[in-house]
Amino acid sequence: MASIKTSFLKRDVISPSRSHTIQPISSSSREHHATDYGADPTGRSDSTEALQQAIYEAFGSPIDGHLMQGIPNLGGVELHLDGGTYMISRPLRLPDISGGNFMIHGGSLRASSDFLTDRHLIELWSSSKSLSYEYITLKDLMLDSNFRGGGIAIVNSVRTTVDNCYISHFTTNGILIQGGHETYVRSSFIGQHITVGGDPREKDFSGIGINIVGNDNAVTDVVVFSAAIGVLIQGQANVLTGVHCYNKATSLGGVGIYLKSPGFTQNRILNCYLDFTGVAMDDPVQVQISNSFFLGNAYILIRSLKGIVEGVSIVHNMFSGDYTGVPIVQLDQSNEPFTLIDQVIVDHNNVRGMRLRSTVARGSIWGNGTTWTADFSKVLLFPNLIKNVQYTLQAGKLFPKHVLRSLSGNAVTVESDVPVSATLHVVVDQSRDGYI
Repeated sequence: MASIKTSFLKRDVISPSRSHTIQPISSSSREHHATDYGADPTGRSDSTEALQQAIYEAFGSPIDGHLMQGIPNLGGVELHLDGGTYMISRPLRLPDISGGNFMIHGGSLRASSDFLTDRHLIELWSSSKSLSYEYITLKDLMLDSNFRGGGIAIVNSVRTTVDNCYISHFTTNGILIQGGHETYVRSSFIGQHITVGGDPREKDFSGIGINIVGNDNAVTDVVVFSAAIGVLIQGQANVLTGVHCYNKATSLGGVGIYLKSPGFTQNRILNCYLDFTGVAMDDPVQVQISNSFFLGNAYILIRSLKGIVEGVSIVHNMFSGDYTGVPIVQLDQSNEPFTLIDQVIVDHNNVRGMRLRSTVARGSIWGNGTTWTADFSKVLLFPNLIKNVQYTLQAGKLFPKHVLRSLSGNAVTVESDVPVSATLHVVVDQSRDGYI
């Protein structure tokens, strides 16, 4: 799986010098219709030149004023696809000049049989290393990559919106977000193969639904229904809300959401639905996973690369499985054990048909003698780690002397000076040391 993920990333590198160049033409029109430029809405003939000409002409008539410094305001100019389906043989690219406040919407694009397999149908990708595009909207689009490359590439752009799009038949990325700032993907459907689950081809699903290599992006109310990885995040301060992943089952090697920012993660997964596929994260630091639903033995995997896990909160989630004993949170310490564990909270999750794992546990045990042991090893997430313990030895009217004797193996042992019939009540916590 790791080698597959690496190959996806390598293929994402695009050379802007390979793009087609058309000189922008000045126009007073604020809405450009694809069919006015000779694009074929039936999809039978190649519409690349016509659509590219429409885009360049839209960029040729900025209004007064700028957005960010150096980015002209195009005034809300639109390319309307007129509800047609257009075949293209090259990526549709914004001009290699800056511009913003522009929308492409209202139709379908399909890759031709000779479309380059390392490119995307729509590319916001300038040769400049600085931010070139701002407030670009891609809306109400159906994109068919025809198993030749990806859907949308957004590189070094700021405040971009992808709204109500259906992206299918990609081999690399449904959407690639790289660099830039504040791309919002919402209300969209993404899948390599068109399916509603239970597909016999599922074991062969590949590609990445949404590949985020950057900071401060948001994915909201999106379904990823087939891909090897639903959402891959390599960056900080991103948030996923209302994302439904059933892209490829964990048992078949799939990952729903993969946080691949070891040592400095700072991402949030909120109100999401992991459907037979789970969440994986490497050396996570500052991650919140809450109010989400994990179905079909879907679980959360915390993988150690350098033994770091800090500031991770996994709370108020629902887990449902098939009663085969799959733990809701699992540790992969095959590289090396976790040695820096701080402020990790796994608590207040409700579990049905799976094995509870937590960093906080409570229990009571009755005994008649001088020793009581409460064993939490089947519940606590980290082995042989109790940072804080509180206990009460309840012996009726008697008040024997007692002491906390051992915390070894995540079991709490309390010993009294005389034999007594008593109940030991214990609360243990792995999340942090006790502070006064």
